[in-house]
Amino acid sequence: MSTTKTFTAVVVGLGLVTLSACGSSDSSGSADSKTVTLVSHDSWAVSKSVLKDFEKQSGYTVKVLKDGDAGQAVNKAILTKDNPQGDVFFGVDNTLLSRALDNGLFQSYEAKGSDQILPEYRVDQDKHRVTPIDSGDICVNYDKAYFSEHKLTPPQSFDDLIKPEYKNLLVTENASTSSPGLGFLLGTAAKYGDDGWQGYWKKLKANGVKVVDGWEQAYNDEFSGSAGGKKAKADRPLVVSYASSPPAEVIYADPKPATAPTGVATGTCFRQVEYAGLLSNAKNTKGGKAFIDFLATKEFQEDMPLNMFVYPVVKGATVPAEFTEFGPQAKDPETLAPAKIAANRDQWVKSWTSLVLK
Repeated sequence: MSTTKTFTAVVVGLGLVTLSACGSSDSSGSADSKTVTLVSHDSWAVSKSVLKDFEKQSGYTVKVLKDGDAGQAVNKAILTKDNPQGDVFFGVDNTLLSRALDNGLFQSYEAKGSDQILPEYRVDQDKHRVTPIDSGDICVNYDKAYFSEHKLTPPQSFDDLIKPEYKNLLVTENASTSSPGLGFLLGTAAKYGDDGWQGYWKKLKANGVKVVDGWEQAYNDEFSGSAGGKKAKADRPLVVSYASSPPAEVIYADPKPATAPTGVATGTCFRQVEYAGLLSNAKNTKGGKAFIDFLATKEFQEDMPLNMFVYPVVKGATVPAEFTEFGPQAKDPETLAPAKIAANRDQWVKSWTSLVLK
């Protein structure tokens, strides 16, 4: 995978894309098969050497089925749960978790090493249907050069984004088709409450927010601060992306700049957590359990940041220096309880669509 494509795919929750497969959809085999099949979104990535370590130590061969955006992948997994495409699903996040659990997508399994997962990320502790694997912050990113040239202070909060000086500067993703778009909507719901978020979005719409289908289009085509946006002569210096996007801009630049060309509006962040689970009716449950154990190991956890640009959730796992310097996790991100998301998500998205897109 080229570095350009890596950064295009690493960030969780791209817009809807076509199905692609590594291995056939019926490759999980029988219960004693030595192949374990992972179903995930397009952002799945792991170093070859780390995956080979698992295969050598466990005796299993891993096949990966990438199934589009996180929302699309979860929905397809639910539709095929009686005859699943694989054994393990990775990539359901806290915005979609209740949908997966309510539809019986996963069977119970408490991963080895799960006691090393930081307590704040643990959920479903009575049934252990999912294991937390990574976290990330959905935040507005800004183009440092634009704000410097215009002698304008970059926005730092949700409140700032509706001020006149930031009119026609922000691009975000569709909350109904994109994981970061939905996360940004949930961040505003957490910030302004059930009675206030719609009023906020009316003001944001009046201030010229632009909505596109997915992250790739927003970040690489519309955002002036990204490498892709510069080539496309993009004209939006604010974009909904991730706290880990600035380090990616440094890591993939050639030559590497001394500092990131983009920054994060730290008062606009919403905490996203991704989980893995053993699929109900998985053909190779033994292999699936071994693979979930692997995802919780320190080796895999420390491999994730430079492959998927997310943060580990296991105690003592370290992150690259670029993350610490250019993309630290938000200190006080907005959060919502999974039950709150479950009770309101669909109606919020429906209301958002009517309010913003029509």
